[in-house]
Amino acid sequence: MTSLGEIIWKLVLAILVGAVVGAEREYRSKSAGFRTLTMICLGAAMFTMFSQAIGGSGNPDRIASNIVTGIGFVGAGVIFKGDYRVNGITTAAMIWVTAALGVGIGAGYCWTSVIACLLILLVLFGFTRLEIMIDRINQVREYKIVCSFETGALHRYEELFKQHHLRFIRNRQTKSGELLTGEWVVTGSEKCHHRLISLIIKDPTVKAFDF
Repeated sequence: MTSLGEIIWKLVLAILVGAVVGAEREYRSKSAGFRTLTMICLGAAMFTMFSQAIGGSGNPDRIASNIVTGIGFVGAGVIFKGDYRVNGITTAAMIWVTAALGVGIGAGYCWTSVIACLLILLVLFGFTRLEIMIDRINQVREYKIVCSFETGALHRYEELFKQHHLRFIRNRQTKSGELLTGEWVVTGSEKCHHRLISLIIKDPTVKAFDF
């Protein structure tokens, strides 16, 4: 039978591990932050310990096995679709992996969970710089250009996209009176975007430009 001291140690460790991971999410002002991830880690550890106690040697995973399924509903609540990307996936993954840390602590794999927690922090902080580098190489932006209506006006801007090595998809084109509006999703490096933006801003034929 698990001693009271061991139970307290597991609960305290679950709070500390959850708080460390949650602090990173809180620092980035994410929807699931400090308190949320701390409670998830603590709850997963408690469910695992209860599962071992209730199930005994015959069926010790009867409760713990449902944590993965249950935590999926919590994670799904922080995922939402933006204009051109899905947001909240990293936070949902953090909820999932924090529950895994709690299960590991509750099952007695304390040092494994601590090492995994450190690796998670390494990924969150270390890979951020890598993401920034990738974003500079490949940025996705939405361009909206309003100009005077004339034949081939939008094709002229699309030729500029090509000249600046930018890939594009035209989403919509709208005519309102004597004005023509074009909207594109444009992909390319940060430098190419900046060069094109500088050029379009100085273009006297452009009535309005959102980028």
